[in-house]
Amino acid sequence: QVQLVESGGGLVQAGGSLRLSCAASGRTFSTYPMGWFRQAPGKEREFVAAIEWSDGITSYRNSVRGRFTISRDNAKNTVYLQMNSLKPEDTAVYYCAVGLVSGSMRPNEYDYWGQGTQVTVSS
Repeated sequence: QVQLVESGGGLVQAGGSLRLSCAASGRTFSTYPMGWFRQAPGKEREFVAAIEWSDGITSYRNSVRGRFTISRDNAKNTVYLQMNSLKPEDTAVYYCAVGLVSGSMRPNEYDYWGQGTQVTVSS
């Protein structure tokens, strides 16, 4: 059974940084993309970033490009999201997920999800 466990969320002031981690277990992930999504209260879940396990190709939503960096450690089956220059609008619950389609940014093309970790950015 696939398990995804996120950690690293918290409260930070605007302009600060956080690093989220997602530890994956239960199967071989070398052929699947891993993504980070977020969901703020009253809003739909939205794509943040994704990385291909096999070749490390990354993709980002426009509003985080240049501030967030997604990376992976294949040996540890762990994906990271380094978030710098955080803004209040980045406040949300952040989820990692295993994708079905390479390069996908659609939540319905990800089939395993973690429990989420809260990120709160104060102004």
